Amino acid sequence: MRTRGVRGATTVTGNDAEEIRNATRELLLEMVRQNDVEPEEIASCLFTSTPDLNAAFPASAVRTLDGWQHVPLVGAQEVEVINALPRCVRVLMHINTTKRQAEIQHVYLREAAALRPDLAKK
Repeated sequence: MRTRGVRGATTVTGNDAEEIRNATRELLLEMVRQNDVEPEEIASCLFTSTPDLNAAFPASAVRTLDGWQHVPLVGAQEVEVINALPRCVRVLMHINTTKRQAEIQHVYLREAAALRPDLAKK
């Protein structure tokens, strides 16, 4: 078994706590669905958000997900870059899996699909 990284990102329309948590929850559930992962197989998650999102910690969305109470989480603020995608939440999920690197499905939702059009599914 190996530890692999699964990337994901999404956007919100505004700096609203519930919207941040809902979008993050949607992203996490899609990441585990596309990679056929159970919470027990998640080694950790790193969350970042752009500086314009400070109404909630994206990681707080995990508190409502069944089976995630033991998953280590940490959050950070993205570097403020001119012309970067605004109102964006990013996740790096580390999973324990037998999948090869090329089999990992990275997930880019909403406006975040522009970050990696080569990986975002239509």
